[in-house]
Amino acid sequence: MPELLDSEVILNGVRLAYRDRGTGEPVVFLHGTPSHSFIWRDVVPEVERAGYRVVLFDLLGYGQSERPLTHDTSVRGQVDVLQTLLQHLGIDQFCLVAHDIGGAIAQLLATAQPQRVRRLMLIDTVSYDSWPSETWQAIIRDHLQDYAAMSASDFEAMLTRQLQMTVATPDRMSGAVLEAYLAPHRFALGRASFFEHQVRHYDSSSTQQVVPALAQLTMPVRLLWGAQDAWQPITYAKRLAADIPGSELVVIDNGGHFLMEDQPARVRSEILDFL
Repeated sequence: MPELLDSEVILNGVRLAYRDRGTGEPVVFLHGTPSHSFIWRDVVPEVERAGYRVVLFDLLGYGQSERPLTHDTSVRGQVDVLQTLLQHLGIDQFCLVAHDIGGAIAQLLATAQPQRVRRLMLIDTVSYDSWPSETWQAIIRDHLQDYAAMSASDFEAMLTRQLQMTVATPDRMSGAVLEAYLAPHRFALGRASFFEHQVRHYDSSSTQQVVPALAQLTMPVRLLWGAQDAWQPITYAKRLAADIPGSELVVIDNGGHFLMEDQPARVRSEILDFL
């Protein structure tokens, strides 16, 4: 499978894996969970060829980036990570394309510093109280240590079931693609990190607190949603569209939560059209 991230940098004592290519208007891509920058592999090369400067990175605690002992990897902590990376790259204003919990990071940044975000696209994003599911709430509350201690085979079976729920077309999450999503967790630290850096921080308080500020957004906003998203129901997309003035909602049929897996060509087309 193609390797997207080709650079590393240590910022505030932690290592980030990232990609920064092109010289045009900056476009920053944010992935979600349980994923990493691999999810953008069928999107970013064409955006680069269209003349944009594309920046993407693995969130702290995800993919090829460091699994830190002490740094905050909640969505609020990831906002600080993003801003530090952008400062390092000399980027002040940019377009932002974000998926899943990356959309929570984007909502926090766009409402806190709207002058920096020229355009905002949210793809099957978490919002309001849409996350985590009741199942994950119970695990976090009562069984997180038990799950973190599960065997490698049990963990892989659990994560495979989760990943197969992200697509509308089952074949899209199989073979080499499934292997690429599982790869960051196929060692002890990767499995522990999944619970410590991702699951432990599934918390909707940030997206609920930001709701009043959504009405103040003035940059162009487009919401892109899979009609068959089993994790983020379309009702939340409609609510976001109503709460963000002038925003546009595009619903794509035959698309699940990982819309870039089910409909990569359509996602590319929507992003380039929006930019």
